[in-house]
Amino acid sequence: MSLKSSNKTDVNTTELIITIDAETFEGAVEKEYQRQKKNIQIKGFRKGKVPRKLAEREFGEGAFYEGAINSLLGPEIDAAVRETGLILVDRPNVEVTSIDKETGVELKAVCITKPEIEISDYKGIKAPKLVKEITEEDIDKQIEIIRKKNARIVSVDDRPAQLGDEVTIDFEGFFGDEAFEGGKGEDHPLVLGSGQFIPGFEDQIVGHSIGDNFDVVVTFPEDYQMTDYAGKEAVFKTSLKAISFEELPEINDDLIKDATEFDTVAEYRDDIRSKLEDAAVKQADSSFENAVLQAIIDKVDAPIPNCMFEQRIDTLINNFDQQLQQQGMNINLYFQYTGMDMDSFRETYRDRAVGEVKLRLALEKIAELENIQINDEELNAGLTEIATANNVDVETVRRVIPIGEYTEDLKVQKAVEFVKENAVIDNSAPEENAPAAKEESAE
Repeated sequence: MSLKSSNKTDVNTTELIITIDAETFEGAVEKEYQRQKKNIQIKGFRKGKVPRKLAEREFGEGAFYEGAINSLLGPEIDAAVRETGLILVDRPNVEVTSIDKETGVELKAVCITKPEIEISDYKGIKAPKLVKEITEEDIDKQIEIIRKKNARIVSVDDRPAQLGDEVTIDFEGFFGDEAFEGGKGEDHPLVLGSGQFIPGFEDQIVGHSIGDNFDVVVTFPEDYQMTDYAGKEAVFKTSLKAISFEELPEINDDLIKDATEFDTVAEYRDDIRSKLEDAAVKQADSSFENAVLQAIIDKVDAPIPNCMFEQRIDTLINNFDQQLQQQGMNINLYFQYTGMDMDSFRETYRDRAVGEVKLRLALEKIAELENIQINDEELNAGLTEIATANNVDVETVRRVIPIGEYTEDLKVQKAVEFVKENAVIDNSAPEENAPAAKEESAE
């Protein structure tokens, strides 16, 4: 192989001209002939015994060229890329520009290269870090979980149904005199006020008693998912068969002893407060990190090959599909349920993929600028963690994962910590900057 030329033809695009000498090409052609020989059959010769020259005379001089070139492409392209020092982000687009058994082969490889990111002002990024204050109301919400877990269901037969009750009903829906598909249910449990049914349905059960037969008249919403029903008035002939409600226990020391590891309500409330405060600190840390990393992403405006975004989308979708399979589903079944197709589903991941690719490139550049390195102790600690998580020994991990790539991952992790350590907490405009915090449970 000889690298004839290397020319940058566009942003993140380099064109390589590669020559393969006649001797190397002839060796590959001979190997391809030997590979195919067992299947070659010409009149007058037993199958597998046809001489190469006769086969080339019969099928053309280039009969084995394609296979020969394909066998050379990988090693030859890899060698040329190593010689140039290029870092590719996609498979090269290769074209054979000339081929001759006397002079050899010339190839043109169009290579998409890793973009060069410029980033500055990554130290001193300002971001909010607001720790939620835990109130008595927050603690009461957690206490209420214990009450609900220890509630008992009480059947009712001496009063009409009211909001909050769970009722059991039979129903059948009609448009005029005609029953419609999907509008019938028997022994259906329904919590009144839950909003499970069409607006207005549950309210019309309130006030009825067990054994009542009555009509529930509702209008399907204009944006109802079944367009044939949208905006239509329907009558549901309904029978009320049972009424029950949740009776919540009183919060006292006896309940706490039975339901938790604590002896008193006061001890349990103190524990809840401690856990909620810890969760609030973690949430604030997470929101701070997200804001800092988003600021890093926003600093990246270099042109990035689209293939990098598409590859990241591929990875995200594959991860999602694996999660579905663990739940006994797959992505095709998911599409049937959601009405989506692969193209529209890919678009739901695009913004995330763009952000993750930009962030990775930026952090790699920061690691380079700050000369972030991974020592043996850090590498061994990371490999040990992987080994422990997968219940294998460290040497097995070393054999199966690309150590170079894993080392780069560790550098990126250290770059994240570096950026966070050098960021500045700024709560001056929390409403604009702080990501919405999700409510944490003390359970």
